[in-house]
Formats: sequence, structure tokens, C-alpha cells
Amino acid sequence: MSKLLSKYHAPDQDKRTQHITPETANWGYVYFAVYELNAGESITLPASEKETCLVLVAGKATVITPLQRFEQIGERMNPFERKKPYAVYVAPNESIEIIAQTDLELAVCQAKGKGNYPTRLIAPKDINAEQRGNGNNRRYVHNILPDDKSADSLLVVEVYTDEGCTSSYPSHKHDTDNEPQETYLEETYYHRLNPSQGFCLQRVYTDDRSLDETMAVYNKDVVMVPKGYHPVATVAGYDSYYLNVMAGPSRKWLFTWEKDHQWVNGAAYAEKHTRR
Repeated sequence: MSKLLSKYHAPDQDKRTQHITPETANWGYVYFAVYELNAGESITLPASEKETCLVLVAGKATVITPLQRFEQIGERMNPFERKKPYAVYVAPNESIEIIAQTDLELAVCQAKGKGNYPTRLIAPKDINAEQRGNGNNRRYVHNILPDDKSADSLLVVEVYTDEGCTSSYPSHKHDTDNEPQETYLEETYYHRLNPSQGFCLQRVYTDDRSLDETMAVYNKDVVMVPKGYHPVATVAGYDSYYLNVMAGPSRKWLFTWEKDHQWVNGAAYAEKHTRR
């Protein structure tokens, strides 16, 4: 099995189903975890130097920090309702208590923080939605914590891809600290499939092919992208959702397209699908 693939497991004693750290991923910035709680259960995350973005993938919760209390937030019970999520940005050095009001699927996105921004609620009205791409490369995006919203390091977005389509495509990379052309950003993909027994395919590869891995990704698996291109392809019968977390030394999303496939962004491909 690829070292870039973290398989889903039933909740452990801490209610965690995924746990990615710089030590386990062999990188420097991104921390990612998923918790599954039954209604009425709670967890407490200790204060640390990391900034945090809590994303309610499914379910409702109350979130309590030393300075804020967000009561019974959340609306969607399944990410494939395609409603915008509720999220909470938590500043470094604040403990966090999360109480599940319903069964809860909670993503904890973290990176080292600087304490520049206060804890705040990110409600659906604060999240921009957009369609990207055309034809069989169309996808639908919720920008939860993009680079034009306040945070020290984190970038967080969720993406929906219909059956038979690609996303994170044409292939692009952000593994070189070379502004203004490109920024170095590590990235995790938390995948959900609908129906849940499905799978999608994700490839991670570099120009010189020193890294070239293609993975069958099942529901609630995580793919780690330390470098290289990283497209996703769905298969017939199964829609895809994934939650992306990125962080690096500069909080800018600057990337480079793979030249061979960049033409899919152009007018000829769009016109081809308009004629159908």
C-alpha cells in the first residue's frame, strides 16, 4: 500500500478515525484529523501553538473555547447534501471543547500559527461557492478558508466531483517555494464517496517520475500530497467529495499546471462540450 494513503479505521479510544501529523507524513506543516462522535459525546483538544479550522463535515455541535461559545452549529447531516458547511477558526493557545448535538463527523485542520487572528465562526454565508472547469472536468467548490480570508497558515476548501469527472485537474503542483510563480504547500485530501461503497482514483507524481503513485481511494480515506501533481478521477456510479487542507511557509495558493494537459482549461475543450 502506498505510504501516501491513510486508510479509514473505526474510531479509536479518542474517537479519531484519521490522524496525520508532520511526523507521520514526513513533512513540516500540515496536521489533519477526523473524529466521529455519537450524539451527546464530547472531546477536548488541548491548547497548542497550532491554529485550527474545525469543519463540520456532517452533523451539529457546540464548540467552546476560553473566549467563545458557538451553540448548536451545523446544518447538513451528510456532505452530499451539498450545503455549505459550518466551520470554526480557533486561534493558537486556546483549548477547544466540541460537544456533539447529533452524530458528528468532524475534521480538525491544523498548522503552526502566529496568533494574528482571533477565534471566529465561519458560517455558510461566509463561504464562497463556485463551479470550476467544464465538461468532464467540472467540479463544485466551497472555499472555507481561502487565501483571501484571515489565517496565519491554513488553507481549507471542499470539492464535489460528479461521477465520471476529474478534479484537481488539469494536473497542477505547488511544491516549489518560488513566488510569484509557485508556493510550497503540503496538502491532504479527505475523501468521501456516494454511495459509500464506491471508490475514486488519485495519482500523485512528479515531472521526473521519481514519485509516481496511483491509488484506489475509498470512503473516508486520506491521501497525502507532499509534492508533485495530484489529480482525482471518479468512476461511473459514484460521486466524490473531498476536503483539502494546505499549509506551507507562505499563505498563498500559487501553482503550476502540467504543460501537457493545460489545454483542457482552454476554449477548445469548453467548446467541444458546449456542442454536445
